Amino acid sequence: MEITNKHPKIYLLSGKARNGKDTTAEFLKKFYEADGKKVIYSRAGKYIKFYASEMTGWDGKEETKPRQLLQELGTDVIRNKLNKADMLIERQLDDIEIYSYFYDAIIVPQNLPAPFFEFSFFHFYYFLDNYTNFDYEVTNDTLEQLEKDIYKIYKEETK
Repeated sequence: MEITNKHPKIYLLSGKARNGKDTTAEFLKKFYEADGKKVIYSRAGKYIKFYASEMTGWDGKEETKPRQLLQELGTDVIRNKLNKADMLIERQLDDIEIYSYFYDAIIVPQNLPAPFFEFSFFHFYYFLDNYTNFDYEVTNDTLEQLEKDIYKIYKEETK
């Protein structure tokens, strides 16, 4: 079996918390899979959560999240002690490179500006407030309208 790069479409879904990134990702996934294509979600923050899980036995649930430890890992250790502010972004890029051999679309629903790898992961909240260079900006009041808008984007991006 020959493994080749599928040159997937990569979607970087940016936005503040609770603004529809996961819902948008679900719609994109639904449209791709309806066309028989493979999709994966990939999140830059998964590594910090993995460390916290290994260190504490955390079950990954939001209600039991070790917020203090996650903050210490991301800011105090990775950024300040190790001086690796871009570590999570570099790992995300590695993930995208690997997944490119297996998936038709890679969806990164994260609070990061696109292209996110040009900026420090730890400054994204400040940057998003003034960032305007998105390929698409979607604002909706209803899930039905959001689904229609995402479908239009999907069709445009896959033609």
